Amino acid sequence: MKIIGLILSTLCLAGVASAATTLKIATITPEGSQWMQDMRASADAIRDRTEGRVIIKYYGGGSQGTDSQVLSRIRIGALQGGVFTPSAIMEKYGDIGLYGLPMVFDSVAEAGFVRSRLDSKIASGLEAAGFVTFGFAATGFAMIMSNEPVDELTDLKGKRVWVPEGDSISKATMDALSVTPIPLPLTDVYTALQTGALDIIGMSPVGAVILQYHTKLKYVTDVPLIYTIGFMAIDKKAFDKIAAVDQQVMRQVMSELYNEYDVLNLEDDDEAKQALFSAGMKRVTLDAARLAEIRSVLHTSNEQMVGRGVVSAAMYEEMMGYVEQYRSEQATIAASETITEAQ
Repeated sequence: MKIIGLILSTLCLAGVASAATTLKIATITPEGSQWMQDMRASADAIRDRTEGRVIIKYYGGGSQGTDSQVLSRIRIGALQGGVFTPSAIMEKYGDIGLYGLPMVFDSVAEAGFVRSRLDSKIASGLEAAGFVTFGFAATGFAMIMSNEPVDELTDLKGKRVWVPEGDSISKATMDALSVTPIPLPLTDVYTALQTGALDIIGMSPVGAVILQYHTKLKYVTDVPLIYTIGFMAIDKKAFDKIAAVDQQVMRQVMSELYNEYDVLNLEDDDEAKQALFSAGMKRVTLDAARLAEIRSVLHTSNEQMVGRGVVSAAMYEEMMGYVEQYRSEQATIAASETITEAQ
């Protein structure tokens, strides 16, 4: 009986082991960074709370290649997910790039107001396209960073500007501004700046500092050009193989992590902006007339992209409706405060 019991116990343990799911996830997040430490801590929490049934292995520092290479590896099952910016997934789901349309938002608060109404809808659309996500983490506004000051449209003409590989929104934006878009994966940008193959990049301060791009640039045009986000995307077929109770654990742990990132990243971005100036980069500001000119050009470009179906018209109109709602509410608040002060 003891022998039979031992055999049965062994078979049960083998069954548990065979039921374990390992998710291999690629990210450009540098090894040793606080972000990577937090991601590994979340993996430990998921492993413990699922009693070892879900194992997450992160491959950091861009070791799995460019976004397109990571997606290819996901397709063949060598990886089950990655940490991306919207441009990487737009071929699968165009509306993931909605927030990245240029000069849609004037502030982080305005973007937050819109996101509180649209994030869940965008996440559902992404899942319908085959990827499970756990929320979006803001990384601040991409700004124009250059080696010559840029304070009007004519300063941009003919310049070589980096656009993320496969990013149709950034390419259309650069075309509208009459600059030469240079598509490159994120992993190649530092070298291109070092060799002079690029004149300008659009990057959030925190991204520029972490990736050390700021060491190769001299000026920052302080305009909220593009609102940037990052997110994790897991192949839905791989996620669906996980037991429902363990899916719930993973969604809870990862959603908490991305909610935390969404707050901390913006704090880091403010600090990073100051770090740019402390490192010697010079701030360039635009007067109201020049800013209005650029905004008009980019608004036209956005409308054209909607017309071509880069993002859906319905989602774009809903987003812009929330933008107008926020601005109207803020104008009412400001007017009320003015009246109160006058009294």
